[in-house]
Amino acid sequence: MQGENVAYALLKAFLSPILMGLFRPKVKGLRNVPHLGPLIIASNHLSFSDSIFMPLVVPRKVTFLAKSEYFTSPGLKGFIKKITFIALGQVPVDRSGGRASEAAIITGLRVLERGDCIGIYPEGTRSPDGRLYKGRTGIARLAIESGAPVIPVAMFNTAEIQPTGQVVPKVRRVEMIFGEPLYFENYGDPTDQKVLREVTDRIMNTIQALSGQEYVEMYATKRKTEMSDEVEED
Repeated sequence: MQGENVAYALLKAFLSPILMGLFRPKVKGLRNVPHLGPLIIASNHLSFSDSIFMPLVVPRKVTFLAKSEYFTSPGLKGFIKKITFIALGQVPVDRSGGRASEAAIITGLRVLERGDCIGIYPEGTRSPDGRLYKGRTGIARLAIESGAPVIPVAMFNTAEIQPTGQVVPKVRRVEMIFGEPLYFENYGDPTDQKVLREVTDRIMNTIQALSGQEYVEMYATKRKTEMSDEVEED
């Protein structure tokens, strides 16, 4: 853990002057982010670069629960990818569903129990078309069981900076808004799906108010499947 923290700090120190100079982040509401204690940062998700720009401006380490496949690719390229994700503060979890999803929740709770900060994209995947999609309820369980405040975040322009599949980002100004903390400790039974949906929807509604995105009452993964099917039909 100490080694990972050092790698994170070194990478951030190296990247900060470069990225700050090139992309000139415009940030609002950063004062809403507590410097100490367990914390959940919940953001919309437009691009891979969200995981670089947002932690860049947050004055503490942000740990993301990343897909385990990112850490298991073979060869030198896979090793470099693994080291990069570790340096970015990402923790591998199996997000395939069922028991795997439960394991991801447990991992997240352990991070929060240490008093650390977790970054979560409640949509579960990048938006396929720039709209905001229905949130997964894992974030609600984490918020209720840990008692950690949730900071809603809206990212802007990252889809234009680094569209899906593009390795080299375009130089454009990135913007982000950090909303006021939301509290859900003792909100209700964390095993009650109705409670979890209510909390998740409140978080998503707050993100939507910050981002101004059109909201879609559908999971982004389903929309991606529909879009893939539409392409095949053509």
